[in-house]
Amino acid sequence: MTAVHPLTDGELTLRLSRQDQQVVSFDVEHSKPLGTVEVRRTTPGVGLVVWELDGGPEVAQRAVRLVSEFAFAELELERLQVEVDPAIHASARVAIRSGFRREGVLRGAALVEGERRDVAVYGMRVDDPRPDTVTGWTALMDSTLPKKRVIAHVIVRDTTGRVLLCQVSYKNDLELPGGVVEPDEDPAGGASREMHEELGIALPLLGVLAIDWLPRWEGWGDAVEILYDGGVHDPGLLDTLQPDGFEIRGISWHSPDALDGLVSPLNARRLPLILAAPSQLHNLSNGSPITS
Repeated sequence: MTAVHPLTDGELTLRLSRQDQQVVSFDVEHSKPLGTVEVRRTTPGVGLVVWELDGGPEVAQRAVRLVSEFAFAELELERLQVEVDPAIHASARVAIRSGFRREGVLRGAALVEGERRDVAVYGMRVDDPRPDTVTGWTALMDSTLPKKRVIAHVIVRDTTGRVLLCQVSYKNDLELPGGVVEPDEDPAGGASREMHEELGIALPLLGVLAIDWLPRWEGWGDAVEILYDGGVHDPGLLDTLQPDGFEIRGISWHSPDALDGLVSPLNARRLPLILAAPSQLHNLSNGSPITS
């Protein structure tokens, strides 16, 4: 075993107890033995950090930090990983406060007493900013916060009060132009991009007609949807649009009072409301007005 000086933060002391090609293990002490922290090599340059400690989350956090810095500096690892049961919140807090960003959940990846359990994966790279810096702490918090989809659709009307709807290739319901906003894309830019991709033209957006919250539905997570005003146009606008032929199979004008059975129940609820009062901002939840 290579001689390694004890690791310490002034209170905890970690003494190397095992070192081989696969595992490096430290005994943790603070006046008395508290348990162990290990780094288990999994693939070249990558290690899994595992701990079994008494003394609470603060002790575990400090010990994991010490071992992580040792692994990067002395073992020359480039990435460390922590895997915890998402239901054990104390372990998740230790991972985050030790500098590990939440990266995802492996569904049913662990078998515990005959029961399939999820595994939450947290990772840290050698070049990540550490949790005691502003950018490091912000990145850690950002990795744990909810990621809600944003959808941007465009309501285009003609001079007779009809709304432009698209026949899409992936469902039977007619749909508004637009779609999901990409990461690092502003919603209005996403609406314009989607409209250009689908119809060959990005009409000017004149404002926001409605903001809607969509609950979970048919496997989709919840989302916030912004419905933009694509303006009022001559019915002949249809002849200038160029459906992409892949996602959009066709386009047509439809009267607000004849949408039942053509659009989703969501759009059947909200489109007549919006089209009847296009000069106001509609604050909606699942297609219905928020009244309190």
